[in-house]
Amino acid sequence: MATGRTHRPATRSRGIPEATVARLPLYLRALTALSERSVPTVSSEELAAAAGVNSAKLRKDFSYLGSYGTRGVGYDVEYLVYQISRELGLTQDWPVVIVGIGNLGAALANYGGFASRGFRVAALIDADPAMAGKPVAGIPVQHADELEKIVEDNGVSIGVIATPAGAAQPVCDRLVAAGVTSILNFAPTVLTVPDGVDVRKVDLSIELQILAFHEQRKAGEERAAQEAGPVAATRGKQSAKQGPDGDVPAVMPA
Repeated sequence: MATGRTHRPATRSRGIPEATVARLPLYLRALTALSERSVPTVSSEELAAAAGVNSAKLRKDFSYLGSYGTRGVGYDVEYLVYQISRELGLTQDWPVVIVGIGNLGAALANYGGFASRGFRVAALIDADPAMAGKPVAGIPVQHADELEKIVEDNGVSIGVIATPAGAAQPVCDRLVAAGVTSILNFAPTVLTVPDGVDVRKVDLSIELQILAFHEQRKAGEERAAQEAGPVAATRGKQSAKQGPDGDVPAVMPA
């Protein structure tokens, strides 16, 4: 079986825009759900709605894959699942190491979605000697002293960092020096990496702060609407008493 160290996705060489690449997993998730329900074909409008994008953008994205669907029929679900999976590199084996087996790292290790999407958790690594040998998700934790050997022995090219912020950059440096070329960073810090190394950052606190901003804005808009309601009603009553010049009209003689 091919490993991640020797085979890399062809998206960049094929000239697929990064924005399109970022949407491919959304399409794949929606298509996988359709496949599980034995849906044979799907229209661009239906698939776009399921993925949360507009249909014109979806059709443009699929044109980069060379997939245009059939008029009046739509897209073949199973073929699209295969095509997108192949483009994302999910039809091959990607050994992954998770460094930092605290609460978050352990939760990631127990996540069942890795294997079904082409990712194999090859090793769990932690700096705490007390963690060494402790099984998490059926995998014994190994000490951080063995990091370089673990990466080499398992042909790892993707590393997941779930350490505290202060330890993340040193861990990143060691992973890169050992040959890891893609990093998923859950630590609350920005990592510095050399050219040729890809980093994706997942910061749950930032996402929550963005949601808090939107909640605050919605609450402010609701308060403004409530306050504007009585004022508008009062102005309406005043307008009924006023003439065209703003004064109360005089009683006209019979």
